[in-house]
Amino acid sequence: MEVVKTRLQSSSVTFYISEVQLNTVNGASVARVAPPGPLHCLKLILEKEGPRSLLRGLGPNIVGVAPSRAIYFGAYSAAKEKLNGVLEPDSTQVHMVSAGLAGFTAITATNPIWLIKTRLQLETRNKGERRMNAFECVRRVYQMDGLRGFYRGMSASYAGISETVMHFVIYEGIKRKLLEYKARSSMDKEEETVKEASDFVAMMFAAATSKTCATSVAYPHEVIRTRLREEGQVSLLLPDSAVGIPGGGYRALYHGLTTHLVRQIPNTAIMMFTYEVVVYLLGR
Repeated sequence: MEVVKTRLQSSSVTFYISEVQLNTVNGASVARVAPPGPLHCLKLILEKEGPRSLLRGLGPNIVGVAPSRAIYFGAYSAAKEKLNGVLEPDSTQVHMVSAGLAGFTAITATNPIWLIKTRLQLETRNKGERRMNAFECVRRVYQMDGLRGFYRGMSASYAGISETVMHFVIYEGIKRKLLEYKARSSMDKEEETVKEASDFVAMMFAAATSKTCATSVAYPHEVIRTRLREEGQVSLLLPDSAVGIPGGGYRALYHGLTTHLVRQIPNTAIMMFTYEVVVYLLGR
């Protein structure tokens, strides 16, 4: 799903566009260029590049997930704890600032990993051709752009902090409502602090709902970030192909949204469920 999403976001999406022949009234035929769907893109990758191409960028992804999540949740918890002593505890302002600081810290620290992952996912090779590995990709980026090349797309990632802020504000809001409902429905005050399995399932629902809302609003930054990370991109702030793509226009900024949601929603729900369970168990 990651590879398909990244290919749909890239400016090279035109390579995967299908031409549909339409017959006109006078018998002539014209070709209509239509944006490819996720299944069509998947089919073409399998046909031209083979199943192994669907695992492109898996190495950097595995390497980057642990430090990225650790930095993110560590920064979020630390900022939230500090801000609760300055602002109204567990208020919307606290959640917004904490999420923003956490996103900024994690993005700055791990952007080079995600750039390598994106470059590997965008590399297209026919079946049987040798593919570039992560170490070769690192060397290539350094030779072409130097150290600053590893930070391409970071400006778009900073813009994407708005998604993180929306996600956590909505999530904390739903979570607070769920806890208030449980407190009202519980007659024994001693049991109010004891969480049951259903509480964590409810948090998964809260995470899925909040992530869906936030992603749907802030998704264009994902497309812009992918295009900034493409090899040969000149600008560090705005990709030349951000808008006005043939056959796409501004709608191109939402290429790959369906694939992203299908992957990201259960991912976020499981991640937040795990986080809440671990925090609860360690705090008992």
